[in-house]
Amino acid sequence: MTPKFVRESVSEYSELALPNDANGLGNVLGGKVMHLVDLAGALAALRHARRPVVTASIDYMNFLHAVKIGQLILLRSSVNRVFRTSMEVGVKVSVEDLQTGAVRHTSSAYLTFVALDASGAPVPIAPVTPETEDEKRRYEDAARRREYRLQMRRKR
Repeated sequence: MTPKFVRESVSEYSELALPNDANGLGNVLGGKVMHLVDLAGALAALRHARRPVVTASIDYMNFLHAVKIGQLILLRSSVNRVFRTSMEVGVKVSVEDLQTGAVRHTSSAYLTFVALDASGAPVPIAPVTPETEDEKRRYEDAARRREYRLQMRRKR
């Protein structure tokens, strides 16, 4: 398979935080943010694999700042590394205050997606080639995270 560059998978997704997404304090529910992270991650995975993908896992998420009603939720995702039929995708979540234009990082997550064939079986994915120093760092870090995930799985 012909390798693809990380930049080919980069995806951006945004959504306005509305009252039905929030708790009584006006903060967007963490589950809503996690749902958006899954969608943004799937976009990058689909762009890379060009076939159906499913979420296999999501690493932990820390919520650094609350997302308030009326803010724009911005999500940026890209494939960090491919491991035959699975791939790690990184998603960064920020919010933009539409009144001031201020942008603030609120959370990040790493997700693992598996590509599927027409019958729903895992299928090999083209490798990913990092170009920038940041992409190369994320590529190397993804291998360490995968090893940790596999160790945790073996302990069960």
